[in-house]
Amino acid sequence: MNDQSQTFRTSLLEENDGPGHNPTDNATMGELIAARFSRRGFLKGSLAVSAIAATVSPMALMLADDARAGSKSAFTFEEVEAGIDEKHHVAAGYDADVLLRWGDALFPDSPEFDPLNQTPEAQAKQFGYNNDYVGYIPIDGSSEHGILVVNHEYTNEHLMFPGIVKVVEGKLEVAPADQKRVDIEMAAHGGTVVEIRKTGGKWQVVKDGKLNRRITANTEMQLSGPVAGHDRVKTNADSSGKKVFGMINNCSGGVTPWGTYVSGEENIHGYFLGKLPEDSKEAANYKRMGIPEGVYDWGNFHDRFDLSKDPNEANRFGWVVEIDVNDPNSIPKKRTAMGRFKHEGADSIVAKDGRVVFYLGDDERFDYVYKFVTASKFNPDDRAANLDLLDEGTLYVAKFDVDGTIAWLPVVFGEGPLTEANGFRSQADVLIETRRAGDLLGATKMDRPEDIGPNGVNGKVYVMLTNNTKRKDDQVDPVNPRAKNAFGHIVEIAEEDGNFTATKGKWEILLKCGDPSVADVGASFSTDTTKNGWFGMPDNCAVDADGRLWVSTDGNSPKETGRTDGIWAVDTEGAARATSKLFFRVPVGAEMCGPLMLPDMATMMVAVQHPGDGGEDWKPFGRPSYYEDLSTRWPDFKDNMPVRPSVLAITKKGGGKIGV
Repeated sequence: MNDQSQTFRTSLLEENDGPGHNPTDNATMGELIAARFSRRGFLKGSLAVSAIAATVSPMALMLADDARAGSKSAFTFEEVEAGIDEKHHVAAGYDADVLLRWGDALFPDSPEFDPLNQTPEAQAKQFGYNNDYVGYIPIDGSSEHGILVVNHEYTNEHLMFPGIVKVVEGKLEVAPADQKRVDIEMAAHGGTVVEIRKTGGKWQVVKDGKLNRRITANTEMQLSGPVAGHDRVKTNADSSGKKVFGMINNCSGGVTPWGTYVSGEENIHGYFLGKLPEDSKEAANYKRMGIPEGVYDWGNFHDRFDLSKDPNEANRFGWVVEIDVNDPNSIPKKRTAMGRFKHEGADSIVAKDGRVVFYLGDDERFDYVYKFVTASKFNPDDRAANLDLLDEGTLYVAKFDVDGTIAWLPVVFGEGPLTEANGFRSQADVLIETRRAGDLLGATKMDRPEDIGPNGVNGKVYVMLTNNTKRKDDQVDPVNPRAKNAFGHIVEIAEEDGNFTATKGKWEILLKCGDPSVADVGASFSTDTTKNGWFGMPDNCAVDADGRLWVSTDGNSPKETGRTDGIWAVDTEGAARATSKLFFRVPVGAEMCGPLMLPDMATMMVAVQHPGDGGEDWKPFGRPSYYEDLSTRWPDFKDNMPVRPSVLAITKKGGGKIGV
């Protein structure tokens, strides 16, 4: 992997973000929170208690506790104890069964997983690496038989391949890749579509499912929408500007109301290397996206990932990809109308007027929150009529104001500053450079917007903001001491009149994350939240059929929080608002992805990504972890097996609804 150390690479990928390329002086979310609450003079209700613990008398805190004593949480499960070890843990009374592991067979002719003899051909027929987003599409409306869709975000070679690592002065160095290793990595990226069925209370993969499919970094795809055919996406291999191969770094995603799978390409910058030709007009565009980063060696073996040989290829990545799971031979489509940036998630909801709204986060420090509203309405009686809904619609970027309002600004050519005078000649240009369009519109710089979940029960929208350690001291106010925001927060949006297509709304802080016992952190969990219930780094979320919020995290560790990542149940309504409870936790080194609650709420699917990574900061291990010397061998715990990213199915012993 060039001359970079594995330590650097792991750090880059774990940041799940680039270095922060927003050059504007647009307002940051931290500045807005500070300004807003300084105007109010005091935080309201339960959000205040832990944040002001250092300045409020014990008697006042006791009175606050008394006032909350009658609160009723939507969650009554027995909480998991926070901590760190080599295993996963779920709340008492529940089973967490491994459903799919990296390398598991997906087809009748899939070879058995052999980590010592991996091939690209085998990997293309096996479950991919680093499972992230998990979605479910029912078959005949069933919550016990359906199609599972899973993103495979990236690969960790030091955990995947034997014999390629050496430790130098306590740091991992990974040998440069050869063609075979690169091709295995490319086959391990992308996504999985697989039929699953619940039998005897346990979920199983249906290997002979007719709809089973692997999507990889080499799968043929189509660019659709306003950018399709534009000169800026034409390459040496594709003079049409419409055919592209593969999807990469697919993080979160969604399932559409018409039953397709949408997947967001996120940190695409790490896959490109080389130098643009001097006469290239893409330099500023690529700099805004952090391209090239050269984390992977792919460009040494595939010219399309070398900017000096194919300077337009990077414009063909960074999109939302739609896959029709009903046809395993269908060509996935990159829906360019939804904008090009580092996509995290594409959760959707049908609005009052029948149009469909998708909420989209750009996962980098100081970047933006978006939503896309389809031009046409969803037709529940004609699936075929919905299959190209995502090619036409309006993309909006969010501007949050200090008075607690939000304005959704159209990212449309010819409106405001998005004109030829600023270098845009068409809507295609605006969408290829969505970030620059947001800069010019004055969108609010956020603290790493990741998953965004609309709630059809209460009409709210929840924005996961993972962290922003680059926010400077002079951007905060004493009332909101969140400089170098290491732990992130959750913003709640209420669209005007409960209409998800509205261009105006209101915003509120649901949670500021971190350890509430440390006054300087300024966390705002309710006083009903236990020492196990608080968390940092919110990443993905799910809203279940009852409107309850579940949050997964990315970044909790021995060094950062003294606990692993996991799934937390978060109350959003009533007196229990801002109360959080730990439901599931991952093994050491892992990131928690998902969660997915099935329609009947009797199963939750979760994804455990890169277990065993790191290891230096966990005292029982105390050194870097790699294939030959692992901090855990989860989930198999066999000497001849490496760690394996996996999807688990959580069910209640004896059956019943999850969380109660």
